Amino acid sequence: MPRFGLSIIGLVVLALVVTACGDTPPPSSNAPGSSAATDAPEPTTAESADPTDAPPSGEGRLATVQDRGQLICGVNGSLPGFSFLDESGNTVGFDADFCRAVAAAVLGDSEAVEFRALSADQRGPALQTGEVDVLIRNTTWTVSRDTSWGIFAPTTFYDGQAIMANASLGASTLEDLAGATICVQSGTTTELNLTDQFRALNIDFTPQVFADIDPTYQAYEEGRCDAVTSDRSQLVARRTAFEAPDDHVILDAVMSKEPLGPVAPLGDDQWFNVIKWVVFATIEAEEQGLTADNVADSVSSDNPVVARLLGSDGDLGLGLEADWVVTMISQVGNYAEIYDRNLGPGTPFDLDRGLNSLWSEGGLLYAPPYR
Repeated sequence: MPRFGLSIIGLVVLALVVTACGDTPPPSSNAPGSSAATDAPEPTTAESADPTDAPPSGEGRLATVQDRGQLICGVNGSLPGFSFLDESGNTVGFDADFCRAVAAAVLGDSEAVEFRALSADQRGPALQTGEVDVLIRNTTWTVSRDTSWGIFAPTTFYDGQAIMANASLGASTLEDLAGATICVQSGTTTELNLTDQFRALNIDFTPQVFADIDPTYQAYEEGRCDAVTSDRSQLVARRTAFEAPDDHVILDAVMSKEPLGPVAPLGDDQWFNVIKWVVFATIEAEEQGLTADNVADSVSSDNPVVARLLGSDGDLGLGLEADWVVTMISQVGNYAEIYDRNLGPGTPFDLDRGLNSLWSEGGLLYAPPYR
């Protein structure tokens, strides 16, 4: 063979080797709410900020989490009632308890969780890179996020966007806020909804945009904005921490649909099924009257639905222990217990369940059949 022919073949082989050893391209920075990996701020967490590796090739995330012995759950970390640090430094709240429910189901221990606090802009990249096993962070389900961030599990909290204004303005409608300065957090559906709604009503306003949740509300409380907008539940939660909560009113107008729930990384059907059915199990447990106090005694129930749910009649095929629902409900409770403990009567928020009631009680919570 001519010498130049050998040289060409050698160059081709070398090119293939270099290509095979090259770095995997980072996730697209064009995903909604995301930023390029080099520009994103370092994630913060109550315990550790070290990133976790994505599951090795050929190994699912369920096996990875079980081998690790800990669930890494992305949360807000600064939203009272949903996920925040209590006086003892523990992450507590509605979202935090759903993290614990997943850990109890997968690992048998609701406390085997690392809570990783993520800003709104960090959420997408954290899912895309596999930094977190699941995101449970007051995140609205949208089509673009569902196709580029991760797959949304069933909605755990049905919400809607609202506006809170200083009572001194005397505002009761959106039109009353003409010319107002409104605080809003970047990288959220809230920011887009605000613009859409006010444009549709032909209302002029000035947005004050902040990257993080705490500066957003700090600016509002200090009077640098006339109003602030977010999910109604978030406004209620943050108002409780104000120095003078009664000086702030939440307008009745509902500006959007905001279905909030867990998000699993793309590409792992088994892991998504686990997250999905953990949520459904808390709902079904409430419907069947199963609580943290009585679930262990209900394993031998004559009710076939309860028997299947609690693992005494057949295997649900999720790759978990047969009695995972018993473990989870015993340690964390059913949906009503999670809701009431964090958001319901006796809490500073006292949020009426409304749409977050069972379907049989006029709400939207509905679990598919267990069979």
